Amino acid sequence: MKALVLAGGSGTRLRPITHTSAKQLVPVANKPVLFYGLESIAAAGIREIGIVVGDTHAEIEAAVGDGAAFGLEVTYLRQAAPLGLAHAVLIARDYLGDDDFVMYLGDNFIVGGINAIVSSFGRERPDAQIMLTRVGDPRQFGVAELDADGRVTGLEEKPAQPKSDLALVGVYLFTPAIHEAVAELKPSWRGELEITDAIQWLIDEGRRVESTAITGYWKDTGNVADMLEVNRLVLESLEPRLLGTAEGSELIGRVVVEEGAVVEGSRVVGPAIIGPGARVRDSYVGPFTSIGADCVIEHSEIEYSIVLPRASIEGVGRIESSLIGHDVEVTPAPTTPRAHRLVLGDHSKVQISS
Repeated sequence: MKALVLAGGSGTRLRPITHTSAKQLVPVANKPVLFYGLESIAAAGIREIGIVVGDTHAEIEAAVGDGAAFGLEVTYLRQAAPLGLAHAVLIARDYLGDDDFVMYLGDNFIVGGINAIVSSFGRERPDAQIMLTRVGDPRQFGVAELDADGRVTGLEEKPAQPKSDLALVGVYLFTPAIHEAVAELKPSWRGELEITDAIQWLIDEGRRVESTAITGYWKDTGNVADMLEVNRLVLESLEPRLLGTAEGSELIGRVVVEEGAVVEGSRVVGPAIIGPGARVRDSYVGPFTSIGADCVIEHSEIEYSIVLPRASIEGVGRIESSLIGHDVEVTPAPTTPRAHRLVLGDHSKVQISS
């Protein structure tokens, strides 16, 4: 079995971060989301993996390399434009050959891994196997309809009037039969080749499509709120570790201070992680916060946030529920005249207390 990991796409819901960074490399607990998926694939015993990349290919390739660090053999497959999940299968046809494969969306996060479903698929070998979970607003997802016996009878991508609350999780398992289905597809109303339409073709042709209800935690980390929630979840499992230095400071609970990091005159309440080379001085770092490598936090308070490498936050009050990008500088505004001074990229969202 091979794996096909989708790491293209523009990540519009994470702008402005994704104007300059691949959404799959935004970190959770100081590790890119994509890496958790690669580790799950390797843990399931899969070694050959094709990664579909787009405009951010250089960044993805630099981060993952040849895959050896994960115990994988990586082949990169260029997708000229994000034209749908089924389009990714189409361009990977030669790479996949006649092998079964698992398709994994690189910005999805699944607790518990995929070992069980990969083993089940290997034993039973349906033409397709999908993972489902109940969601509050199924209009944002691919939606499955099941009959009274739990068999998949229909699929629809982002329906205006969903027929169930069962959303497709971003992991799919296929035999080579999926290539027949993909070859028959026409673009949807979104202008994309939909994987839901391909699976529906299999159903209509009498092929065997199975579903599994996910028992662990799943998130599509496509927006800031979901990124922060996944970061919270991962930090919950931290084991405290002090590899850097903490002078005149309180480290309370599950706190990780990485090598080369310095915490001075500060209070850090876990779960929280301070990345390598970071400096926290005369500050408060609250629960569910990830401070990236070489960041500077001085005379400030921050909680329930993700701070990417080399950012600096100096002399500001309290920051909460924030995602702060690479090399960002956050400083106090002049006290007079009282005004907000902003330099914002396209598609930014700002909340200001007047």
